[in-house]
Amino acid sequence: MPMKATPLIYGIDDKPPWKESILLGFQHYLTMFGSTVAIPLILAGPLGMTDPTDVGILIGTMFFVSGITTLLQTAFGTRLPIVQGGTFSFLAPAFAICGMTALANEGWEVRMLHLQGAIIAGAVVEIALGYSGLISRMLRFVGPITIAPTIALVGLALFKIGAPIAGTHWGIGGLTILLMILFSQILRHKHRALELFPIMLGILLAWGVAGALTWAGVFGGEVVDAAGEVVQEAHPAHVSLVRVQNARWVQVPYPMQWGVPIFGLAAFVGMLAGYLASIVESVGDYYACARLSGAPVPTRKLVSKGLGMEGIGCLVAGLMGTGNGTTSYSENIGAIGLTRVGSRRVVQVGAVMMIVLGMVGKFGAVFTTIPQPIVGGMYCMMFGMIAAVGLSNLQFVNLNSSRNLFILGFAFFMGLSVPEYFEANPLVFADPWGWFSDILNTLGRTGMAVGAVCAMVLDNLIPGTDLERGLTHWHPGVRDEDLSGPPL
Repeated sequence: MPMKATPLIYGIDDKPPWKESILLGFQHYLTMFGSTVAIPLILAGPLGMTDPTDVGILIGTMFFVSGITTLLQTAFGTRLPIVQGGTFSFLAPAFAICGMTALANEGWEVRMLHLQGAIIAGAVVEIALGYSGLISRMLRFVGPITIAPTIALVGLALFKIGAPIAGTHWGIGGLTILLMILFSQILRHKHRALELFPIMLGILLAWGVAGALTWAGVFGGEVVDAAGEVVQEAHPAHVSLVRVQNARWVQVPYPMQWGVPIFGLAAFVGMLAGYLASIVESVGDYYACARLSGAPVPTRKLVSKGLGMEGIGCLVAGLMGTGNGTTSYSENIGAIGLTRVGSRRVVQVGAVMMIVLGMVGKFGAVFTTIPQPIVGGMYCMMFGMIAAVGLSNLQFVNLNSSRNLFILGFAFFMGLSVPEYFEANPLVFADPWGWFSDILNTLGRTGMAVGAVCAMVLDNLIPGTDLERGLTHWHPGVRDEDLSGPPL
């Protein structure tokens, strides 16, 4: 039986005074802050986006879109107090798309347009499957044995951009990791701020140390000779405010700001794996958010409506050019549990803040000054946590079953091994079958797609009881019309 939620200060339909709503909304905004900043910083590398001005615009666009999609979901979707924002599930497919052979010699703008096309096409599929109710029916074939490797591989597949980036200066990168561990695991019960914002506080303190050492001359900046040639690169932990000074005060994101999206079948098929992981994660979030905010248990119709609206959110994100989609944020559900404030109005106030700050150009530019070692330290913490969240789904599964161990081991191994093979040996088919080789290469390079397919096919093919597979706990004994996803 799920635990009873603590009595709420404000329930889902309550409307706190405006002063309280603004402060509580800002807290929700701060909770999703770290993830929303991290995604554009991660994407910039594979895209080849090197100009800090462009990266700042990308960050601002992420916040702007998060605000819009949160308002859409809370007003017309599930109407739960649930924040919408970028998703790490889309990163692995995005890396595979950016690494496509056809895009090897193209600029970052072309890669972004292909990425936008894949996100928009996938969004149309999610909208159709969501509002038709098919997704909630299809999820009955997706149990914890499928979800565990799919989610875990989102984090594990990004291991190449963790320690190598933090290690550009282990002093600052290591400090970032140590501070985050200290705040999130050791001191989290000492102060409420440490419990709510451990990642953000770790980044801010490490950032401050890097800034102080830059000011003291320890971390030097770029040195240019009289001819304009760079004779010395900036220190990896150097903090430069020139990017902020050069940014505009007002930078309003708009549809197709990078150009007209380019649609390709291979990119679209590869991105569907990201949509699968995002959908399953969101279904679980709906149940958790409803329980903590005092709302009724979501019905199949409500789940379908929410997923359809998430598809619309991804469509908005694709048109605006975030290079990512949108999904429900579990960080904010945790904030509801900690603060006992489940008011819809509070989340909507936070969404308005996201929209306003997303239009301030200097706001996004500030985050481009975060040194790379700090970004790398943040990756180590966040991606490790994503992998662990995926593994946590195995609590429902009988891990003494040789059947389950075989499926899980095979899915994990293939999810890590097959992308290495496709990187070294991409398939090349002669015309007119070149498009098919592009699809296979994109899927093969996406570890979470490989793991998801292996686990889902084998879990539904190899005989096993519902109790053994974890489905008894995943779908408890309730009416079919009342539940279509995992309880939390």
